[in-house]
Amino acid sequence: MEKNINEILKPIQNEGKKVKIGLIGLGTVGSGVFKTLRAFDNVEITKIAVKNLNKPRNIEGLDNSIITDNPYDVVNDSEIDIVAELIGGLEPAYDLIKTAIKNGKHIVTANKELLAKRGEELFKFAEENNKVILYEAAIAGGIPIIMPIKTILAGNRITRIEAILNGTTNYILTKMDVQGASYEDVLKEAQELGYAEADPTGDVEGFDAAYKITTLATLAFRKRIKIENVYREGITKIRAQDMHAANDLGYKIKLIASAYLTEDGKADVRVHPMLVSQKSTLAHINYVTNAVSIEGNPVGAITLSGPGAGEFPTASSVVGDILAIVSELGTTDYPLPMMRCNHSSDADIINIADTVNKYYLSINAKNNKGVIGKIGTICAENNISLASIVQRCVSDDNTADITVITELVKEKDMQNAVKAFEDDEFINKVNSMIRVQV
Repeated sequence: MEKNINEILKPIQNEGKKVKIGLIGLGTVGSGVFKTLRAFDNVEITKIAVKNLNKPRNIEGLDNSIITDNPYDVVNDSEIDIVAELIGGLEPAYDLIKTAIKNGKHIVTANKELLAKRGEELFKFAEENNKVILYEAAIAGGIPIIMPIKTILAGNRITRIEAILNGTTNYILTKMDVQGASYEDVLKEAQELGYAEADPTGDVEGFDAAYKITTLATLAFRKRIKIENVYREGITKIRAQDMHAANDLGYKIKLIASAYLTEDGKADVRVHPMLVSQKSTLAHINYVTNAVSIEGNPVGAITLSGPGAGEFPTASSVVGDILAIVSELGTTDYPLPMMRCNHSSDADIINIADTVNKYYLSINAKNNKGVIGKIGTICAENNISLASIVQRCVSDDNTADITVITELVKEKDMQNAVKAFEDDEFINKVNSMIRVQV
């Protein structure tokens, strides 16, 4: 693989001195960055910070003399021009980046959590010090999305984003769909194959996707989105039965990170499972692939898809950011103005309770006469119109699973209806409530 990359990437010649790069982190992504940058002879990695000096590293040509277990050796090195932070998390990443900026270094990062939670402070500090923070790898791995929005799509008013931004959850949902298996069984398999962490909470509960859509919506809508205002719901309650029902109804179930901008400028930003029409591009994004669909004026609708993680796809974005900064060094006193943060106000966020959606419900009820009528009555009492209602099967215990698809309804009315269902003597349980793509 290393040989192929070095053959494919034509070295860039530079008569001047090499730009010095410091890496913080030499894991999967850091290793890919190291291997890829060797193909360019106008840059040089002069220092790398790692957590464990004794960890074996299968990286050909790695000079151990440039490795340190103290990341402050990197950010305080006066010769380094650009620091790539690839360790993730809030601390020590936040302080390391701030220290590096204070010491006159530009930053490239893949840290989606840091950007979502502390990005406003870091971008402001970078601007005060006339430094650039680039973060293409933080949103969708190898898919170029940040720079296109900042440059080619800069003339658009972007009003809608729907995206699959987490490969682990997409892999699990795809396997559940293909195999008809339970969430628990597929998660175990994904962990054994290395697609899911031992503690998968950050992925399966939607945190990872929420961090990414927070930054992406901030960028697209040109107003700051606060992570605490982003509605988040994971995939842990999705059942094999829901997958089967969705297929019968012409849908696929995906974990969708979405952001909508209303005509009056309010933002609806969220992450949750969604029934996506099989006619939609996102319905066919499977396994660990990611995709971002954008609607804007004048461009219309576009979708970018590709690998959302991995050594070389993510390294592609990191290296692209590094080279973008390198191309500006020594040529201007104010590098990459289009790539800088220009958000001066917070977005007005719509609470999930005030949103309007279509819903899929799976209801388990006693197989009595009038139960379907009772479901219809409860819906009517809560201002809910039904698009379809189907009794799917009767079990040995004389209970039936009933599938409901609603028309557009307010979230607060839907929640009230679910409570009424659960309080009704003939209804045993609402197994699932999943929003449906509109």
